[in-house]
Amino acid sequence: MPELPEVEVARRALEEHCVGKRIVRCSAADDTKVIDGVAPPRLEAALVGRTISAARRKGKNLWLALDSPPFPSFQFGMAGAIYIKGVELSKYKRSAVRPTEEWPLKYSKLLVVMDDGLEFSFTDKRRFAKIRFLDNPEAVPPISELGPDALFEPLHLDDFVESLSRKKAPIKALLLDQSFISGIGNWIADEVLYQARIHPMQTASMISKEKCKALHQCIIEVIEKSLEVGCNSRKKIDFITVGGRTSAYVPELQKLDGIDATASRAKISKEQSKSNKAAREVDDDEEEAKPAKRGRKQLVKATHEIQEDEEDAKASKRGRKQPAKTSKGSWKKAHHSSEGSGDDDSDDEAVDKVVAEQGKRRDPKQPAEAKSSSDKGGSAAPAKRPQRKKRQL
Repeated sequence: MPELPEVEVARRALEEHCVGKRIVRCSAADDTKVIDGVAPPRLEAALVGRTISAARRKGKNLWLALDSPPFPSFQFGMAGAIYIKGVELSKYKRSAVRPTEEWPLKYSKLLVVMDDGLEFSFTDKRRFAKIRFLDNPEAVPPISELGPDALFEPLHLDDFVESLSRKKAPIKALLLDQSFISGIGNWIADEVLYQARIHPMQTASMISKEKCKALHQCIIEVIEKSLEVGCNSRKKIDFITVGGRTSAYVPELQKLDGIDATASRAKISKEQSKSNKAAREVDDDEEEAKPAKRGRKQLVKATHEIQEDEEDAKASKRGRKQPAKTSKGSWKKAHHSSEGSGDDDSDDEAVDKVVAEQGKRRDPKQPAEAKSSSDKGGSAAPAKRPQRKKRQL
């Protein structure tokens, strides 16, 4: 998500390359979710022939001052970005459009062509950004609702300390509040708190004056440095949720103080107890499952033995010589060697089949059949046909 440094880089680039030039052509996307409060054709017509006199910013919002109002303003949202054809805007993020790339870009919402041939585009692939056309962008929301800009309007140290002393929110959540200080987003807040060695969940009013002073200084330093180069860290980083946002911090250097530390330890202890209880329940379930697993193995073994006996009986009945069957001992060895190889499904089918066959044999509705003498090794006698009664004349 673009924060103050990304928007400020775009402002500086527009100021350097576009101020004093006249707009000769403009193309606005037919996207009324992004282009807010003005029809795209009207925006195009209103911009052509106008001269850019300044590029301005407050927080994460940017607008172009023209030779006369109204002015186009840009709220960057989650993925808004300014691209100037042939110009690299940022060192830590690829922002230059190469000659071989498509232009205008795929997600372009507003394309502007200057009188010297220079072109710039405002893009947004997530469609959370806003382009507005306003007489005085600073006098209406969202800009009018912003707190002092973190770079252009830093609070005096005493005012900053006094303001923090009245806030009961976690410091990370407070820094993200744009009505408190505008321009600070998620990654800047994490970096500032790291540099000041303050835990993200520390209650703002409980931060010592010394750490308040360090925080005040770090906000300015981190923003200025981020305009030049990206940041890096080799220490262990943990992630927590503060103010509804994921927060990165270094536990070794950013520690909670006072009752916040006590509350955090109690919360960690409670969560650890829950985790241990869940682990014990899993172990108990596994122990209870072991007897059932052993019983299943015995049933599978018995099923194989029944199948072997039935095959032997069928072969004897047909009077044909069958190949030697695997002995029960060798079956046991083969069974153990096949464990874990995916044969459980076939074993289950065999068990179900044998149980079903046994159920049929026990069904009292089925007529009893005498065993043939072939079961004893003899041959079966042919059945006699019933005699028909003679008709009387």
